Amino acid sequence: MEVEQFHYDNKIVKKFTMATLFWGIVGMSVGLLLAFMFLFPNITDGIPWLSFGRLRPLHTNAVIFAFVGNAIFAGVYYSTQRLLKARMFSDFLSNFNFWGWQAIIVAAAITLPMGFTSSKEYAELEWPIDIAIALVWVAFGANLIGTMIKRRQRHLYVAIWFYLATFVTVAVLHIVNNIEIPVTALKSYSFYSGVQDALVQWWYGHNAVAFFLTTPFLGLMYYFVPKAANRPVYSYRLSIIHFWSLIFIYIWAGPHHLLYSTLPDWAQNLGVAFSVMLLFPSWGGMINGLLTLRGAWDKVRTDPVLKFFVVAITGYGMATFEGPMLSLKNVNAIAHFSDWIIAHVHVGALAWNGFLTFGMVYWLVPRLFKTKLYSIKLANVHFWIGTLGIIIYTLPMYVAGFVQASMWKQFNPDGTLTYGNFLETVSSIIPMYWMRAIGGSLYIVGAFILLYNIVKTVRQGSAVEDELAEAAPLQKVTRKRTAGEAYHSWLERRPVKLTIFATIAILIGGIVQIVPSLMVDEYVPVISSVKPYTPLELEGRDIYIREGCVSCHSQMIRPFRSEVERYGEYSKAGEYVYDYPFLWGSKRTGPDLMRVGGKYSDNWHLNHMYDPQSTSSGSIMPSYKWIVTDELDKSDTEAKMKALSTLGVPYTLEEIENAQQSMIEQGIQIEKNLYADPDFVDTYEAEKEFAAQNGNEFVEMRNREIVALIAYLQRLGTDIKAKDVEVTNTKTN
Repeated sequence: MEVEQFHYDNKIVKKFTMATLFWGIVGMSVGLLLAFMFLFPNITDGIPWLSFGRLRPLHTNAVIFAFVGNAIFAGVYYSTQRLLKARMFSDFLSNFNFWGWQAIIVAAAITLPMGFTSSKEYAELEWPIDIAIALVWVAFGANLIGTMIKRRQRHLYVAIWFYLATFVTVAVLHIVNNIEIPVTALKSYSFYSGVQDALVQWWYGHNAVAFFLTTPFLGLMYYFVPKAANRPVYSYRLSIIHFWSLIFIYIWAGPHHLLYSTLPDWAQNLGVAFSVMLLFPSWGGMINGLLTLRGAWDKVRTDPVLKFFVVAITGYGMATFEGPMLSLKNVNAIAHFSDWIIAHVHVGALAWNGFLTFGMVYWLVPRLFKTKLYSIKLANVHFWIGTLGIIIYTLPMYVAGFVQASMWKQFNPDGTLTYGNFLETVSSIIPMYWMRAIGGSLYIVGAFILLYNIVKTVRQGSAVEDELAEAAPLQKVTRKRTAGEAYHSWLERRPVKLTIFATIAILIGGIVQIVPSLMVDEYVPVISSVKPYTPLELEGRDIYIREGCVSCHSQMIRPFRSEVERYGEYSKAGEYVYDYPFLWGSKRTGPDLMRVGGKYSDNWHLNHMYDPQSTSSGSIMPSYKWIVTDELDKSDTEAKMKALSTLGVPYTLEEIENAQQSMIEQGIQIEKNLYADPDFVDTYEAEKEFAAQNGNEFVEMRNREIVALIAYLQRLGTDIKAKDVEVTNTKTN
């Protein structure tokens, strides 16, 4: 049989590998800074773009999409070419994928610290960047499918299945969740509101973890673990079951992030049922990965690559056991909003994604540069220091989660909360935050050891950018199944059909969840007293979003005695109908704010934002001095109201036209309220006098950002306190 010669494109693999190392260090460094901010809240005092609320989404995006994303592309581009015995379909698309992805990461690194965010977990980037992501992702998919079409290997290996499912599902998730109404070049509002927005977001958010952090890495596991162990994958049949059951079940599990919320019971129960079922395919994959090492365990003792892979797969098993467990309502009632969730996430991120990436890089780079790894000893040091880092990071977070939950829910014999002051629950876990910072420091030290080892390896080798290979061309066979050919083997040589079937598998769960939530409004009763935000409150809400307050504060009171006692009446679905986007939150580093309106004076809020420790002794909230001093930008208010009115918010034309006057009037009233504090009067008047004497521009308090934020905070949770509240079962908008 005639053999064809061709060249593998190693250049693109090298580019993505180096980008992985660079962005990994950046993302982890930001994460470490955030860990220390819990201990030293004012470490970046007065610098808006280095505040916790703005850096937190930068950290998650940098680690997920920059570090892990580049690692995915590196592994996929390397393995796909060799599994399909073909160069990538298009060098142009490969390079477009690389440079487009780096441009997106840079855009995120600029816009997020500047406060341009949609606030949606793992989907914070604004609409122009969302469009860019879609374009680059489609280019990646086209390149992948194009390579499959021109392949020289008839059957598609299991890794390719997972790559295909990743491409299809991420595209669907990204597009549906990021449907937005643009207001300006870097400001938009979600197409969905309240309960619907929460369901769509966590359908996306959970499956971003599933189909970006899990399925592509399972594909990498199925390729690199057998390669490193020099053993075939343990079970072909198990891989088939693993793949189809995983992609079908995973897509249903998102609602388990919203248990005991105002999400309808049917959606919550659906999420619980499928989350529990998810344990079986997940552990099937873990078992398949670990048993691939049968007969090679002696190598694990000496080979750092296999060490990293073993811990990675074990971390995957731990995280995927914990996920279904956390979806059980009785467990979720304890864990949700606590640091237990942080521990759960980081077991997956640090062990599964981090260690599999490290192992892959250690295996890959010597082959890209035709040399041996510079130092096996250093790689082993990295392994042990990284493993220790994971343990020291995660275990204290589990402890912190249990401590928080127990303190939040504890009552005195007389029926009052034992720890009525929320700050008591924060102070008690500070030692665990110290441990987390130490664990994170060890992990990043390991990453620097990796960087050093790889740089030295690259310098002693020579890059082979176009690697010569040869293979026989693909011979035509009947489109029908051949004699004795199993159905799945036949399907494996039909990439288009495989893609269609995978798409159907993931769409079923999505359609069942999302379509009813968009079309059926009975479960979102309209509360007559719930009105749209005033223009000033709307601007205040956007400041709240900009500063990332949702990272630490929830706006969802669950129907638990402990939460009702601490925060007030439990949340109702109808209270959120005008919330574009929803702001329920995922973590309570600070107390819930759903009923904060009217709880404190306007002066208290001003002082709290300027110096949180002055109003709340022991608080770890950073200062937001710039909000107190900066002028409120009112230039886009009318455009914002018009955009929201197209989404169904009942702003009248008159209200939109009178927005500026409305903001002045409400601002003047809040300014008057602030004059109740003599200290404020002295400080404010002295500031005004100083500006006049020196010819400086002076911004009246009524026109400052803090006044808008106060207006929003004082509105929270007050609508249902109105008299003569009427509830109907149909949504007016």
